[in-house]
Amino acid sequence: MPDLGRYAAEVLASYGVSLVLLVGLVWASYARSARVARELREVERDGR
Repeated sequence: MPDLGRYAAEVLASYGVSLVLLVGLVWASYARSARVARELREVERDGR
């Protein structure tokens, strides 16, 4: 690990927040994709 000096806590915290946000975005995209796919199957089944 590189020497981050006196700002190590801030740098590591920003990396942690960024990672959490990225995981959240991936999860939200996956959840929306599943919901849209389910709705599409329902529409196709109903023949609308």
